Amino acid sequence: MSRIGKRPIEIPSSVSIAIAPGRVQVNGPLGELTQQIPLRMRVEHSEGTVVVERPTERGDDRALHGLTRTLVANMVEGVTKGFEKRLELQGVGYRAALRGDSLELSVGYSHPVTIEPRQGVSFEVPVPTQIVVKGIDKQAVGQLAAEIRKVRPPEPYKGKGIRYEGEYVRRKVGKRA
Repeated sequence: MSRIGKRPIEIPSSVSIAIAPGRVQVNGPLGELTQQIPLRMRVEHSEGTVVVERPTERGDDRALHGLTRTLVANMVEGVTKGFEKRLELQGVGYRAALRGDSLELSVGYSHPVTIEPRQGVSFEVPVPTQIVVKGIDKQAVGQLAAEIRKVRPPEPYKGKGIRYEGEYVRRKVGKRA
């Protein structure tokens, strides 16, 4: 196993980690996450750090090494701090509201669009034109935020639609008469 490119992942004292062949499980104050990892990668846990090692310097092993290390680091960050994605609604009459656990969007269609949360993911609507997607699983939070944005992506002529907070929408000039 190669030690080149080794960057240990710091594990807080409130987090416990269980390593089995092909599987890593992380428990923390916000919840529990389990991830399948490639059998070729070796994950070692010692004294508050986790180290991922690769078997060779081949390109595919180097790629799997980075992927595995990032997945484990995201699991540790998720169970300690959690992840969130913020979305903005721009357009006249565009608004979001919570109905129980689900999110109801009024974005210019003849009917409201309802989105159900995945397990471990929740919604917040601080103001009717903002949506916050929160959870411990980075992939689930990002996927659900992308699905919400897909309901009405920002259009380039007026800029109306659902966009990520801080996302720049390049505007086009309309017809010139």
